[in-house]
Amino acid sequence: MFGLVDCNNFYVSCERVFQPRLEGRPVVILSNNDGCIISRSAEAKALGLKMGDPYFQVKEQLRREQVQVFSSNYTLYGDMSRRVMHYLGASVPGVEIYSIDEAFLDLGGLEQRLTPYLGNLTDLAQRLRVGVKARTGIPVCVGVAPTKTLAKLANRLAKKDAGLGGVLYLDSGARRAWALGQVPVGDVWGVGRQYAQKLTAAGIDSAADLSRVSEAWARKFLGGVVGARLVRELQGYPCAGLAPSEDGTLHRQSISCSRTFGRPLREQASVLGAVSAFVARAAEKLRRQGDLAHVLTVFVSKNRFGPAADAGSGHSRSAVLTLPVPTSDTRELTARAAQLLARLWEPGAVYVKAGVVMAGLEAPGGQQLGLFGEAAPLAAGAAGEGRSAQMMAALDGLNARFGRGTVQLAAALGPKGGGPVPWQGQAAWRTPAYTTRLEDLMIVK
Repeated sequence: MFGLVDCNNFYVSCERVFQPRLEGRPVVILSNNDGCIISRSAEAKALGLKMGDPYFQVKEQLRREQVQVFSSNYTLYGDMSRRVMHYLGASVPGVEIYSIDEAFLDLGGLEQRLTPYLGNLTDLAQRLRVGVKARTGIPVCVGVAPTKTLAKLANRLAKKDAGLGGVLYLDSGARRAWALGQVPVGDVWGVGRQYAQKLTAAGIDSAADLSRVSEAWARKFLGGVVGARLVRELQGYPCAGLAPSEDGTLHRQSISCSRTFGRPLREQASVLGAVSAFVARAAEKLRRQGDLAHVLTVFVSKNRFGPAADAGSGHSRSAVLTLPVPTSDTRELTARAAQLLARLWEPGAVYVKAGVVMAGLEAPGGQQLGLFGEAAPLAAGAAGEGRSAQMMAALDGLNARFGRGTVQLAAALGPKGGGPVPWQGQAAWRTPAYTTRLEDLMIVK
């Protein structure tokens, strides 16, 4: 048996925890650079505001309807998510952190062990809701079902129907049949927009219709074995258990970091500073995973809708380098990234975005050396590799203790005299990091 816990309007809920005056008021959260809406309160949804609406297009409506607007505060949201997941992990046998605001629970065998005093799985789900709310202030809904797909579907219905009290347990065939009939086929977990159009054209309009197709039909028209598993899950037969989580425990095959700049940049030094900052962030994740990168990619983008969008070599370009020896040393990776950026640079061009991707990941100690035993220029030889590892460990330790960016390469610093770095994104309405910075702690008087 599986449960799916989903935080309600998570980013908005995080802001409301520290500003209770926002309860009952329309609230929206904007993406990086305050570009578009990425989270809405129920009141904002009722006003017709859509996910992905560009801010500049709905700015007047937001002002007219007195909608509270916030810039995204991912430091706060990530820490609040950690608190929610920690409580769930301490309450049930197994948890798969599916996203920042969702987690699958392993509830297998729990109902047999629950006493009459503790109730059934519905009661357990309600206790989890109350526990998360009491410990974090975040409201959640819970769906419980024999498969992950059905648990996701149950959660969706629990969110939509206030009469269910935030919990829906599909504990019988009749209840599952009712739930399947309530959900359009396009809203089934794993059915994308294109497949939804194909299924609707074939007369399959609801999750109930999809659950009745044959396995052979699903294999032929719904993506092979993936489609067949989806149909089986809708029928109540589990085809997938808990998977590695998206919380940093999942071993990634590549690591990337990219951002849209707060303003267009035309100076190479400014773009290099952005790339250096992205390399530092990606390298930190690389070391946390315990790997070395063998392949480095740098890309830069111009405004595809600008006046020179059709000129030159296109709006986006990338360069790839296979490193002579895999490394996780920020200094070496930054030096290589600077070489790649020099190859990509177009004098006079205006850039709006850049990023780096580290791939070909290998474990330390197993990397392939060059033909003559060559090593990275900044970490030559075994002694150099040891010193490099020690320096990076010290770097990560200082930044973990005193805050990200406390110690960094000069290339990633902003202009002399301090102030915001040129590539820093816009965040006109960002709230403090209430839970992770001492200077942002709330003071109760």
